[in-house]
Amino acid sequence: MPRIGSQYLLQPIINNCLGPKLARPSSFPLPLSPSGSGSYPPGGERLILLLRTHPSSPIRPIASAASLPPPPTPNEVHIKVTMDRLADAAHLMIVSDLDHTMVDHHDPENMSLLRFNALWEANYRDNSLLVFSTGRSPTLYKELRKEKPMLTPDITIMSVGTEITYGNAMVPDDGWVEFLNQKWDRKIVTEETSKFPELTLQSHTEQRPHKVSFYVQKDKAQDVIKALAARLEERGLDVKIIYSGGMDLDILPQGAGKGQALAYLLKKFKAEGKSPNNTLVCGDSGNDAELFSIPEVYGVMVSNAQEELLQWHAANAKDNSKIIHATERCAAGIIQAIGHFNLGPSVSPRDVTDLSDSKLEDFDPAYEVVKFNLFFERWRRAEVEKSELYLANMKAVCCPSGVLVHPSGIEKLLGDCVNAFRTCYGDQQGKSYRVWVDQVLPTQVGSDSWLVKYKKWELSGEKQKGCLTTVLLSSKGVSVPEGLTWVHVHQTWLDGAGPTDDSSWFF
Repeated sequence: MPRIGSQYLLQPIINNCLGPKLARPSSFPLPLSPSGSGSYPPGGERLILLLRTHPSSPIRPIASAASLPPPPTPNEVHIKVTMDRLADAAHLMIVSDLDHTMVDHHDPENMSLLRFNALWEANYRDNSLLVFSTGRSPTLYKELRKEKPMLTPDITIMSVGTEITYGNAMVPDDGWVEFLNQKWDRKIVTEETSKFPELTLQSHTEQRPHKVSFYVQKDKAQDVIKALAARLEERGLDVKIIYSGGMDLDILPQGAGKGQALAYLLKKFKAEGKSPNNTLVCGDSGNDAELFSIPEVYGVMVSNAQEELLQWHAANAKDNSKIIHATERCAAGIIQAIGHFNLGPSVSPRDVTDLSDSKLEDFDPAYEVVKFNLFFERWRRAEVEKSELYLANMKAVCCPSGVLVHPSGIEKLLGDCVNAFRTCYGDQQGKSYRVWVDQVLPTQVGSDSWLVKYKKWELSGEKQKGCLTTVLLSSKGVSVPEGLTWVHVHQTWLDGAGPTDDSSWFF
């Protein structure tokens, strides 16, 4: 059985399952083998392009190295990959704070976050951009990702707008760093703040190259800010002092902050001719206020927004109809804003009781993946009836000869995997068990076939486990209401996210 992946040809699998009529997609050439040797599985073919000039064409001298632009740095290459993920402008760019905005720390089931996750992956991931803008340092941001069922953003703004990173690898934006270095001297900031006994230094993880952070009591904050700003100005620094959460005081370069970081990103997208069609900013505290100051963006203050942000809004933006104070908490408020401003679909698949009652007008591979995994969660939590009809429907969307390559490396028929569902019905009933998918990215590889890559995660109690999944889906011989056919599934454990017992991973 040929493996599903970038190194192997998909066509034999499609033909084996669905018959010989499906033409090999000409736009899906076979790349080199992983070793780079050029060897291919049986039946594989190399695609070779031979380029030559006309025999009579004159030979032109090669430009000298000095006249050529410098090669891009590795960071610039990674950033361009993120910026170029979408061929056209993003349909929607969401820029959201994390703590008490996207993430509700008073929701032990993480339901509002999971509702947003399903909505985003089913309807937006493929044509939109997700940006997290947090006051957390990279260390605390990564800790939060381990604790909560969070999606992977395209861009991460951290440390109150002083750090911008791109993609899964969180590659830093060197241009932003150079910009922030202007009129900034961290040593002088440290010297002057040491003269204020009212300031208590935050943990070392929160001290960053362009951010110095303290705690200060609410009743002393304004006097400290006024005196400290004067001293730093006398020392020749141009800084910004941000007070938020009723206790956090951050000192940044004047050009830093969540708002300036967003303005910088929007300028980069504009230069590429890819300004997002719509941008929605989301926040709950004082350090989010700058986000709402960016012209032309939509904004939502979640229902649990703090007094400092509401006061800012009353003084600066109360007549701005593009900014609302949601009636829903955290991520639920973000979903509410998407619907309020008509920015796109606003019904999460998690809010749909009967997932089989689809109103889709066309085949939607991303929705299919989200729906399948959500049903699996509900089945194990006994939130759907234990019915043979459900299992029959699941078998109907699986190719009879379709194969699952389990993360352990064992191959199983998809039909046998569905049969095994009988043994796990209700085994997570009453438990903190959730399933979600991340970075669902479909690629059409033929007139009626899609290759979908995504990360599948399961949370049981406080333990997360996840795998990288690649699925081949086909619409051959089926109607939209019947759903796409699952032809082949290949799963690989994500680094550090595999369970100690492979048998606990059903699908």
